Order: sequence, then C-alpha cells, then structure tokens
Amino acid sequence: MPTRNLPPALDRLIRIVTWSENALLIGMLALMVVLAAAQILFRNLFDMSIFGADQMLRLLVLWVAFLGAVAASRDGKHIHVDAIARWLPNRIKSGVVAVTDLFTLSVCLVLAWQALRFMHSARESGEMAFGSFPVWVAAIILPLGFTLIGLRYGLRFMHHVRQARGREKAE
Repeated sequence: MPTRNLPPALDRLIRIVTWSENALLIGMLALMVVLAAAQILFRNLFDMSIFGADQMLRLLVLWVAFLGAVAASRDGKHIHVDAIARWLPNRIKSGVVAVTDLFTLSVCLVLAWQALRFMHSARESGEMAFGSFPVWVAAIILPLGFTLIGLRYGLRFMHHVRQARGREKAE
C-alpha cells in the first residue's frame, strides 16, 4: 500500500514497524537455520542433542509464519481470490476490494481477541512451552500478528475507499 498520502509521522511509524518486522523475521529465520544445523551436527557427530531445540524450532516456525503473513499483508502478496475483481473498472474494483479488506480486518480482530483470551488462559494455567518458558509468552505472536495484519487491512480499507470515491488514483 502506498504511503505517499499519509501524514509524515504515520509514514515514519510505518517505516519503523516495517524495518522492525523485517529485522525480526530475518533474525528468527537465521536462528532457525543455525539451530537446526547445530541440532543435526550434534546428533550425527556427538550422538546428543541440544536441550529444547526441537520445541524452540517449532515455536520459531510459528513466529516466522506469522511474521511472514504480516509481511505478505504489508506488501499485498498474500493469498487472495480476485477472479471477478480483476475485470472490473478501477473504481468499482476498489470498492469491491474495500469490502474484502473490511471483512479481513474484522476476521483478524476477532482472531486477535480470541488469541488474547488463549494467552490469558495459558497464563492462568501456568503451562510451559519448554523448560521454564511459559506458553503465554510464546503465544504473544498470535494476537500481535493478527492485530498487525488487521491494522494493515484497516489502512488498505481506507486507501481503497478513497480510490473508490475517486479521491486517489487507482494503481
């Protein structure tokens, strides 16, 4: 989504969040590769394993998947079905896309709320993901990811509404 029509402070905030998302995604992906390679080497060469590495890798897969989904929603490269919308005139297409953006925003907010409820439940139960690492801390990515995706779709919704009204040029 273009940021050229946003206020400078919001544009700067979006750039900082984007940089942070990318850095976190790259860091976690690199950690996954190093941890998996080390685990393989330790098992094959020393007949031992790194304590908690398998659970940590599963958790990192979840985090990388959610951060990847956030990045995909940021760049508009997420999975979507536009079988009909692609043949519509730009202003009508923008209106249809705005409706789907609003639906996606609503779903993301409901999922973020449910993820928060899950985290609260996990915190109360004292359940551990591995070692002394609580499940509720590991699950922070769930409401965070859904909220970030929802915010992105909120911005996309406003953008597409402006396009549908003819106030912004459709790409």
